[in-house]
Amino acid sequence: MKLRALAPAKVNLSLFLGEPRGDGRHELVTLFQSLSLADELLLETGVESDTVVCPGVTGDNLAAAALAALRARGWDAPPVRLSIGKRIPVAAGMAGGSADAAAALRLASAVAPGRPEEIDIVAASLGSDVPGQLVAGVALGTGAGDLVERYEPLAPHAYVVLPGAVQLSTADVYAEADRLGLARPAAELRDRYVDLVGVLAPGARLPERLLVNDLEEAALSLCPEIRERLDLLVAAGAEHALVSGSGPTAVGIRWGEDALQWASAAAVELGGGALAATPVTAEFAMPGP
Repeated sequence: MKLRALAPAKVNLSLFLGEPRGDGRHELVTLFQSLSLADELLLETGVESDTVVCPGVTGDNLAAAALAALRARGWDAPPVRLSIGKRIPVAAGMAGGSADAAAALRLASAVAPGRPEEIDIVAASLGSDVPGQLVAGVALGTGAGDLVERYEPLAPHAYVVLPGAVQLSTADVYAEADRLGLARPAAELRDRYVDLVGVLAPGARLPERLLVNDLEEAALSLCPEIRERLDLLVAAGAEHALVSGSGPTAVGIRWGEDALQWASAAAVELGGGALAATPVTAEFAMPGP
């Protein structure tokens, strides 16, 4: 058997940072969108043992951890080989590792369906970003970002993704945010949640006041050259430019029916690894032959 699935990157359109919690994570209110920029996973049976292959990426692999966690909970599919073709930049604030883990869980469920709650439990055990990426689309995350509410697609829009030459550790960016005192009080965090829920109607355009990433200042503090990429995106016609997640990737956004045409042209103009991307929904990422 061979099955394939796409693992979409995500961009945080809003990321409001709260205080650190007892478990070391931070309270968040974050709105994120899945993108057409995606890794591709191929799952094959007929092998001797579970194996995950991801050329060009070293160290721990969340997709391998996902399979191991499923086995520990009784997943009884035959051994599988999982090959990952990377397109999402690594350590770039786009949750590529979490996307791969979520796609691995979707593929595993297609091979040997189990109880949906088992997939949810494993996803939550792998990190805050994985639950939100089990289903592609628009989602609002609270808690540490792992309590997810799904929403209908927003108004037509497109992105230019401009990766950086360096990598940023998520832990380092959060530590810098703490050093800079960027966390919002709990009441303010609740207000931003109410604001987002109030605008998230089908086909909505997110207002400028909510296109905010509270981690951006910390990422810029650690990697000042990000500012140049944000400025380049605005100069190329982006209506708004912000750091994706914990960075260092910069993302430009434009709304309207002609947004993809703009993004494609701007990515060519900018060069330097710039990529055009569009929002995607669940159908984009479902497993298939």
